[in-house]
Amino acid sequence: MNKFKYHLPQLGGDIFLTDAGIETTLIFQEGLELPYFAAFDLLKDHKGTEALRNYFRGHAAIARDAGAGFILESATWRASSDWGDKLGYSAEALAEANRKAIVLLRELQAEFQTKRSPMVISGCVGPRGDGYVAGEVMSVEAAEAYHAQQINVFADADVDFVTAITMTNTPEAIGVTRAAQAAGLPVVISFTVETDGRLPTGEALKDAIGTVDRATGNGPAYFMINCAHPTHFDNVLDGGAWIERIRGIRANASKCSHAELNEAEVLDAGNPVELGEQYRDLRNRFKHINVLGGCCGTDHRHIEQICISCMEAA
Repeated sequence: MNKFKYHLPQLGGDIFLTDAGIETTLIFQEGLELPYFAAFDLLKDHKGTEALRNYFRGHAAIARDAGAGFILESATWRASSDWGDKLGYSAEALAEANRKAIVLLRELQAEFQTKRSPMVISGCVGPRGDGYVAGEVMSVEAAEAYHAQQINVFADADVDFVTAITMTNTPEAIGVTRAAQAAGLPVVISFTVETDGRLPTGEALKDAIGTVDRATGNGPAYFMINCAHPTHFDNVLDGGAWIERIRGIRANASKCSHAELNEAEVLDAGNPVELGEQYRDLRNRFKHINVLGGCCGTDHRHIEQICISCMEAA
């Protein structure tokens, strides 16, 4: 039985890395087909499973070699029922895919974890809709019921915690939080923001965090920002007390907007060294931000540079 969920080690303040932009790496660099950006679909056969294993191995090795912690984030961002339906998965097959994703991470944890590099297993939950736009916003109750299906599978698989990636609106974030609370799992909420640092709904990040906390009794273990370049949200981090609730960053490699990224035919990998320096600058301002990874366009090169810059400044 995993014990980390009773005391998440990343809450202690040491640097914990995550992986990078899994979907963009697998599509643009590995040449793999990911319908609907569904990385979990690779688990259906040995070749796809090994592609995922190799992806995670490269990132876990960076953390192990640097003596940093690592968060093993399951490849299940699209493994909820609406997306499973589009891909032809039955409810049973989708649940099995979620379980397989966690088994893979347990194998990697056993291979790479050391005393200096604790490795924590997170069940990744994605939005019911698009991760770039808010679309039709569910009620809190509908969001809780929808996401409870996947979160309950994670609870049965004994993950350490759940991370909701690319949340675009507060009702869905509240619903995910309540579903995790009901399942007895710690939960992390990671919001997508636009080039102005606001959620796709137009809500200010500060207000979104406050809304989720008030509705859930400060339910999330912490919050994160993802799917945006540091230059898009740097100016909204005003140093108020609410900033203490943000512990993680998974930034895009590109400075382009989501609309521009949607239209791009070539992957914009940005500048890994510059991104590492921007993370270091954020860490210098906000020492409590210690969960560091990547999102769209990032790969192991960006994680290496983030690690180098932030470990040296730690």
